[in-house]
Amino acid sequence: MTNARDTSLTRRRLLAQGAATAGALSLPAIVPASALGRGGALAPSERIIMAGIGLGGRGSGDLGWMLGEADVRFVAVCDVHRGRREAAKAAVDGAYGSKDCAAYTEMAQLLAERTDVEGVLIATGDRWHALASVLAMRAGKDVYCEKPACLTMAQGRMVVDTARRYGRVYQTGAQRLSESNHVFAIEMARSGRLGPIHTAYADIRWRDGANRDWLPAEPEPPKSELDWDAWIGPCPWRPYNSGYVNGGGWYHQYDFATDVAMWGAHSVAQALAGLDMAKVTTIDFEFAGPDKTMVTRLSSGVKLVLFRSPGSVWDPCKLWHGACGERFDGPDGWAAAADGYAQPDVSSPALLADFKKVVAEYASRTQRPMNHVRDFLDCIRSRRQAVANPEVMYRSMCVCLAADICEQLKRSLKFDLRKAEFVGDPEANRLRSRAMRAPYTF
Repeated sequence: MTNARDTSLTRRRLLAQGAATAGALSLPAIVPASALGRGGALAPSERIIMAGIGLGGRGSGDLGWMLGEADVRFVAVCDVHRGRREAAKAAVDGAYGSKDCAAYTEMAQLLAERTDVEGVLIATGDRWHALASVLAMRAGKDVYCEKPACLTMAQGRMVVDTARRYGRVYQTGAQRLSESNHVFAIEMARSGRLGPIHTAYADIRWRDGANRDWLPAEPEPPKSELDWDAWIGPCPWRPYNSGYVNGGGWYHQYDFATDVAMWGAHSVAQALAGLDMAKVTTIDFEFAGPDKTMVTRLSSGVKLVLFRSPGSVWDPCKLWHGACGERFDGPDGWAAAADGYAQPDVSSPALLADFKKVVAEYASRTQRPMNHVRDFLDCIRSRRQAVANPEVMYRSMCVCLAADICEQLKRSLKFDLRKAEFVGDPEANRLRSRAMRAPYTF
């Protein structure tokens, strides 16, 4: 009786639903043109659904950059700082003329709940970059992560392994790899137009030793305003001080940051892109001493100079006149680029005659746009590696972090690039990782 009654009710429901559906199909449907992709708008099915994690400071700029892409739709933001979280939501809602953007305090909740999200922008403080990237990729998200991508070589290796295991697209924010002036300088070196490169330079803004002293304790804000424990994340605990949070004070703290990699995450990646790294097995790091300009010697015979610009990043120097510069010297001339250039610097004006041709040939060969965010989004669709992919990130970060360790120990070191370990130096090898505070671990 019960089974029969249930079957009868089910049939009646199906008949009623069928009639309702038929009636609905006979009526004219009113669908917004934007939902169909008309009037220049993309249909929802064509949009890349994104979320943002850690969107103060640099993150707000990245968010604005991505909001300008027509095929992106941000649906959620996350920040442990209420003011920044609300500002990010307001920016997204303002861009779309709605109030639909969800705001999360906890990253884990966002990653678990938002199965619709395909990609995430991660622009937290540096201490969170590697861990957030790994957790996001494990949750099935593609990742655009600000630089430096990790605090240690061990963290960087975890990012590489996770991206490979889960088949995720990953782009680190070394955006100058997608800018025409830098691409030109890199291509001039890579293509042999300068002859065999004997010396390359990368701009590093050494911070004269990261601070290891704690700032004095201040009253901790309510958790609803700032989740201090989550803000610290995997780093050693220390009492709250507004100087860490406001104005980027964490930037100068060893526990929260790196040294050479702060700028080197850009410029070392740029320099290595112009060199034949397939031939490099080891790198000798010469202790820099007081002037902080470190000479490294690649096993390929190229000298890579990690050059510290004098004074302000905009002060003139003998190699470039802006920030984040790289330069390549060969027997047939040199080429350099840095921020603020109208065009690259070259040893001879004749080298610039092919500027457009060199950049166009690069774009044709690689099928990459001169837009770092666009390259990431295109790779989400194509599933190919981004220009600043995990391997590119890891190799350049190993060089930067090895330089940090060399200066920390105040002695020269030999680094095996393929094994990512120092040769015959157990003390240096122990510094390739840092303890991560529970529960903020891989």
